[in-house]
Amino acid sequence: MGSGTNIGRVRGLGSAQEGAHHWIVQRTTAVGNLLLIAWLIFSLVRLPNYEHELMVNWLSSPLVAVPMMLMLVSIFWHLRLGLQVLIEDYVPDHGMKFGLIILLNFFALGGAALGIFSVAKIAFTGVAA
Repeated sequence: MGSGTNIGRVRGLGSAQEGAHHWIVQRTTAVGNLLLIAWLIFSLVRLPNYEHELMVNWLSSPLVAVPMMLMLVSIFWHLRLGLQVLIEDYVPDHGMKFGLIILLNFFALGGAALGIFSVAKIAFTGVAA
């Protein structure tokens, strides 16, 4: 029955000491998302209407564009952290897991970059198209 002591059987299979940091960052982005989404809803409710020209002018303001960019970063970072945990927990094949995490990183980075570029374009030029 034996293959050494109990500690010998689990050596190298212990904690990687990374879980607490990941958990804290995910909770921090969740709180940031709540605050920034609340800001967005409050800001939108205060607008008189939602016509295109008014929305472009609203988003051209630095006091709107900067929190919008922060919200995009926080949301895509939170998305990446959450989906990474799902992939790590439920994909058994290590090669597939590695590939999916690479794709997830590209998706999260690309989505955040596209959103930030769109907000920056409107903020700097005042043109949405």
